[in-house]
Amino acid sequence: MSAMPLVALVGNPNAGKSALFNALTGARQKLGNYPGVTVERKAGRLSLSDGRPVELVDLPGTYSLSPASPDEQVTRDVVLGRQDGEKRPDALVVVVDASNLDNHLRFALELIALGLPTVVALNMVDLATRDGLELDAAVLSRELGVPVIPTVAVRKRGLDHLLKDLESLIDGPAMAARAVIVGRDFDLLRHEARRIAQAAIVRETPSRRLTAAVDRVALHPLFGLLLLLGLLFVMFQAVYAWSEAPIAMIEGWAEAASNIVSDALPSGIFRSFLVDGVINGVGSVVVFLPQILILFFFILMLEATGYMVRAAFLMDGLMAKVGLSGRAFIPLLSSFACAVPGIMATRTISDPKDRLTTILIAPLMTCSARLPVYAVIIGAFIPARDVGWGIGLQGLVLFLLYVSGIIGAMLVALALRMTVTKGKSGGFLMEMPKYQWPRPRDIALGLWQRAIIFLKRAGTIIFASTVILWVLLSFPRVPDGNPASQVDHSIAGRIAGGLNVVLEPVGFNRDISLALIPAMAAREVAVSALATVYSIDAGDDEAKLEQSLGERLKNKWSLPTALAFLAWFIFAPQCISTIAVTRRETNGWKWPAFMVGYLFVLAYLAAGATYWTATALGLS
Repeated sequence: MSAMPLVALVGNPNAGKSALFNALTGARQKLGNYPGVTVERKAGRLSLSDGRPVELVDLPGTYSLSPASPDEQVTRDVVLGRQDGEKRPDALVVVVDASNLDNHLRFALELIALGLPTVVALNMVDLATRDGLELDAAVLSRELGVPVIPTVAVRKRGLDHLLKDLESLIDGPAMAARAVIVGRDFDLLRHEARRIAQAAIVRETPSRRLTAAVDRVALHPLFGLLLLLGLLFVMFQAVYAWSEAPIAMIEGWAEAASNIVSDALPSGIFRSFLVDGVINGVGSVVVFLPQILILFFFILMLEATGYMVRAAFLMDGLMAKVGLSGRAFIPLLSSFACAVPGIMATRTISDPKDRLTTILIAPLMTCSARLPVYAVIIGAFIPARDVGWGIGLQGLVLFLLYVSGIIGAMLVALALRMTVTKGKSGGFLMEMPKYQWPRPRDIALGLWQRAIIFLKRAGTIIFASTVILWVLLSFPRVPDGNPASQVDHSIAGRIAGGLNVVLEPVGFNRDISLALIPAMAAREVAVSALATVYSIDAGDDEAKLEQSLGERLKNKWSLPTALAFLAWFIFAPQCISTIAVTRRETNGWKWPAFMVGYLFVLAYLAAGATYWTATALGLS
């Protein structure tokens, strides 16, 4: 008695494969595990027209025969006949999404090239028709060299035709492999899939044609990259150009609150606590809320329109050159908001070395906590003038700081992949969402959530750090008649004096050394720390008290020192939360210690090189 024929159902994720499996097998299903792995084996039984039983196995969804996870490896091994306890299938049913044909055909071409009897289920044709896309299954069949059956699995349409073709394939001879894609070269597969998908189109709506036209530019290796850089450049220009009025308004509120408290309370410790510690300290960070919201407005808009996934596609090529998996893009993109969720998002990366590399470079992405630091230094030392064609110098400098972080991350990734995390990077395939207009309500809700998060940090971590720093700066008190500075005499001043011995060679002064200590709690605390230091240092000097933090910095620091401070914050891991989540995600202190060590070394070298170069050039 001959063995029951085995048919494998295979395709990309989200192709409707499981729905087709359920429609074909009904309740006749059996669940188990493949030997030696925890991947689920889902099998069922169906009957051909002559009553013969056939075993149908639903293989895990994957994008190619180059596996990046245990599930994908099982799919590859089964179709190649390498999986323990499973014979090679007698035929394949390849399920593709009709509305996303060019992406799904890449894997289909790989499978057809194996030479197994194959039928393609052109699934979800109803949704494609609804979206204005009509395909010719006969043309698709001619191009692929295998039967193509339109199906709607959830409505059980096309199943009879699919079973009829499947029966003839099981009884027929094996197919020959397609010579055109021997070797399964990715670029060749992509171009071939795109050509076949275009050939099969009978009709499509103007909106789909417009999407394709936009993608020809947005996904172009050169023009697409220029478009991405242009969008980022406009974003950073807007961070300064659009924020001037609301920042001035918040500064006015903070100054009015400071004056009210100063007029209402006599000079002393309590007034100093409220004015120097709370209002000037915390207020100096809250003032940058408009810039943070403008930055996130652009990020939310790019995500909502569907462009962000296109940006990931563009960056995939660059990341592959430095040994990073394309799957690292989304965690790194998340790190522009905050490295903590970015590091947690690396759980989607299956390769341990890929994941570790991504974790170690995530802090180099310029998170929103750096923005207040960059903004106060740029506002104080970079002139607010145009450099030509309406381009503001301050926005240009901010753009270059973000780009420097990205370039630094790529270079570090390359070094890591050649040394401590040496290994081969995996491929990455993604599906492009439709372009769509952002919903104003969703954008407004996203901005509201970011504002609440920022203000909560200002009211908790930043407030607590500022109060602790105020206490350390205020005690012990300078005796009456002693001309010594309160900051120099304080506990914090003495600690900073010792630390400054190490930091002075790279251009840092005592005030910077002092600010870096509480800034380990959160980067933006550096701004509140500097504001508190200079507020206490001013004492009762009305002229100094009326100066903004930027004006005080400009009077105290040289330009080389300010530039060195910016270079330091590109690299320095000034965030305890990032260190803590790295320890949790790597299950130990080895890699967090390594990360903190190499980042501080890079920060020191970058600050020193910037300071020494700026000094040699005579900048002041």
